[in-house]
Amino acid sequence: METLTIRLPDDKHLRLKELAKARGMSVNKLMEELSTVALAEFDAQTRFQALAATGNVNRGLKLLDKLDRLHESQNPQA
Repeated sequence: METLTIRLPDDKHLRLKELAKARGMSVNKLMEELSTVALAEFDAQTRFQALAATGNVNRGLKLLDKLDRLHESQNPQA
């Protein structure tokens, strides 16, 4: 396991400590969880971009139109 030192403004550090306390965990565990979320988002975006690069633009636009129509039919006032 690696050690990472980061510099944060004092107010942000205090807020992270309060958040960790509210969740019943250490700041270290909180940072680990936040980094896991950030990496999962990055991985999802990377996968989406890779799939989009091999996709069919016209088919994708037709699908989005279909979803718009479905949304409009379920939410007429939206």
